Amino acid sequence: MSEVSNSIKKLRQEKKLSQEELAEKLYVTRQAVSNWETGKTQPDIDTITKLANIFDVSVERIIYGKAKSRFHFAVNVDPQKGAQDGIGLGAILAVVISYVKWQSIGWAILHGILGWIYVIYYLIKY
Repeated sequence: MSEVSNSIKKLRQEKKLSQEELAEKLYVTRQAVSNWETGKTQPDIDTITKLANIFDVSVERIIYGKAKSRFHFAVNVDPQKGAQDGIGLGAILAVVISYVKWQSIGWAILHGILGWIYVIYYLIKY
């Protein structure tokens, strides 16, 4: 049996539907559902989409037996750390840009300090 066959049968049983009840929801015969579950035939893509809606799963779950995802990542957002990183990066950029423009470390440090003052003022005000 194919993954599609296994998925349809498993999901139908999880929803506690008979083949007849599922067939009525899809406007097909009970034999069509039976043929899908035994692997004799396969439903077309429109029917797979309808099955996904009935079972409240993704199309991938029906086709592959599980939801396949191309991207696996987690985002852990810490606003405090993000602000600290942004402030540090901003100060470093201010120093580097100032040094490149005026070729003087004194001006670079002055602009870095002014950048920090602006950041502190912004944080206090807002």
